[in-house]
Amino acid sequence: MTESFPSIPASEPGAAAGAPGLPTALDLLRASGYVIFERLLPDATVDRLNAELDPWFSATPRCQGDFYGWNTTRFGSVPLKSPASHALALHPVILSLLDAVLGPHCDWYQLNLTQAVRLHPGERRQVPHRDEEMWPCPKGGIEYLVNVMWALSDFTARNGATLLWPRSQFTRLSRELDLAQATVAAMPRGSALVYLGSLTHCAGANRSDRPRTGLILSYCLGWLKQYENAFLSYPPAVARQFPPALRDLLGYRIHRPNLGGYEGQDPAVLFETASHSLPAVDALPAGTVRELREFYAREPREAGEAP
Repeated sequence: MTESFPSIPASEPGAAAGAPGLPTALDLLRASGYVIFERLLPDATVDRLNAELDPWFSATPRCQGDFYGWNTTRFGSVPLKSPASHALALHPVILSLLDAVLGPHCDWYQLNLTQAVRLHPGERRQVPHRDEEMWPCPKGGIEYLVNVMWALSDFTARNGATLLWPRSQFTRLSRELDLAQATVAAMPRGSALVYLGSLTHCAGANRSDRPRTGLILSYCLGWLKQYENAFLSYPPAVARQFPPALRDLLGYRIHRPNLGGYEGQDPAVLFETASHSLPAVDALPAGTVRELREFYAREPREAGEAP
């Protein structure tokens, strides 16, 4: 295994924006399948996140299953449990990458999963996998999701830092991989590991005497079913307390054409009314709107014909 990885220190903000002469974060993400932004969060923010999440780690039983891990604690609904996480979900550096990778293939992208993860000492290495496996359909051509692992403690080879197989997004999925070819995503607390859903990866084994803590924020195409059922985790009475941009990411926004509505309207109408007697309103891409108008311009409406 190697700890040599494509990373962008926080002191080089121009690199993330594509500064001339430097590889951009987007270039690194597409080529290697991942990129690390070192120390993207100040220590005070990490301290606040830990303070908000620690009580939930204490209250949540350890996982059950060979995938989640028998010596790991995981829980979701993070925006409900940690107000400080809202800024991470909406971080402009992250959203700029999502705009480029996911944006061209959907009307808008959404939060697929929010999950706090703590690997306890003695946890074994996770099975290699790709997160896009959650959707049982042919893959290739476009990315379905992009993940962000925020380090809330230092990630090291010894405490279970994420293992990545660079450029594996260009090969067929296999569980039998050479561990020597994996990269250890070692990074200091406050850093962000961004990786494609098509990249093979896994959690490393925690051979240290301390837990390793991270926060996963996963984003997917807006027309896919989310890993975490956002409408159960954040019903309207809860979601109305969130910033509008976060509500949009959770799915309180209709996806053109007419996907995911409530009574034929944008689901954000639920923040105004719970009525079940609303007029259905078109939500169509601009190109489709033009096609419909051109169609009816060529087809004069017959007398008495309903639209």
